Amino acid sequence: VRAAHEAGAAWGRLPAKERSVRLRRWYELMMENKDELARIITAENGKPLKEAQGEILYSASFLEWFAEEARRVYGDVIPASAKDRRILVLKQPVGVAAIITPWNFPSAMITRKVGAALAAGCTVVVKPAEDTPFSALALGELANQAGIPAGVYNVVPCSRQQTPAVGEVLCTDPLVAKISFTGSTATGKVLLKHAADTVKRVSMELGGHAPFIVFDSADVDRAVAGALASKYRNSGQTCVCTNRFLVQKGIHDKFVEKFAKAIERELHVGSGFDAKTTQGPLINEKAVEKVERHINDAVSQGASVVTGGKRHSLGKNFFEPTLLSNVTTKMLCTQEETFGPLAPVIKFETEAEAIAIANAANVGLAGYFYSQDPAQIWRVAEQLEVGMVGVNEGIVSSVESPFGGVKQSGLGREGSKYGIDEYLEIKYVCFGGL
Repeated sequence: VRAAHEAGAAWGRLPAKERSVRLRRWYELMMENKDELARIITAENGKPLKEAQGEILYSASFLEWFAEEARRVYGDVIPASAKDRRILVLKQPVGVAAIITPWNFPSAMITRKVGAALAAGCTVVVKPAEDTPFSALALGELANQAGIPAGVYNVVPCSRQQTPAVGEVLCTDPLVAKISFTGSTATGKVLLKHAADTVKRVSMELGGHAPFIVFDSADVDRAVAGALASKYRNSGQTCVCTNRFLVQKGIHDKFVEKFAKAIERELHVGSGFDAKTTQGPLINEKAVEKVERHINDAVSQGASVVTGGKRHSLGKNFFEPTLLSNVTTKMLCTQEETFGPLAPVIKFETEAEAIAIANAANVGLAGYFYSQDPAQIWRVAEQLEVGMVGVNEGIVSSVESPFGGVKQSGLGREGSKYGIDEYLEIKYVCFGGL
């Protein structure tokens, strides 16, 4: 933190173009080393290599985007009510930003935050997840090669035992001006409490419980393809993964049948380094146990296992991609975020019923629905209580789009033209005596 603070004045005073050039060079180095960086991700969290390669391209794109945005931090001149005054609005870096990131996207969750922070003129201290420190350190090596000055990008890896203490230090140190965290809602609340005493700026991208609604008018084949992509990417371990499938009565049986066949045909469990693998291991034993608990609870209350349902024969942390039908809103899997390869399907009758079920959660990160009725598309998109909506689309993340949630899914937005605002203070200058 002290190193970041000491480096901050010089970095913040650099012309925006110079910061832009160095961020651009960092992006180029990521692209030159993309295969090695992807292998690090797969070795760290088991993600299939093809997905890891996709993450590196996505990750690097944030450095490219914010290298460009660095030169577009515009202030304002506001017409004054008095003749002898001029009102100016300046935007300035907030200062040292503490960046706390998760294991499921160990590269992209760093660059999405750090790219914006460095473009704004802030310096950063990155605390990567204890499961995936190497991706953060590799990015640090490339930052050095790109000419990012010492102290501007700092990494503090630590053990699981030390994580709470390190998090508390980052949130309470008076030299830290900003906290940006991606992770669980429970941890986010702890960090918010720590940050309150020094009234730090905070960005929180927390847990989700994404609904995926399939209306009777939907193109079933497109809905199945979207469901497969949305649910089983990274073995169901993303914050925007679908957690609850709501399928309208008239199309329900057809959807479940086609979805089950697609799961069995297209998903392959195995080592992330095996070219045919689409489903790697879960991150740890605790994650596997949670999936098992959700399945057992649902089955005990009358749910049916359509496909999958148990640990994979490969053993360890591998689990079969699972589809459940006859699911109700009273089951654990529809009340909690599973964060694993489990797709529970709830049958509904009316649009109003689907909206009510979708909005019953106290979180609201992403939501998806499939419909070919234009009026219904407008109604549902506006009524879903989430920060991001996919309409006839199962993958919504892109560098140009504002990423974030409502309710207990977080505060602030990342990526897009809005992402850099999280690292800027607005200063009003009243120029009088004219």
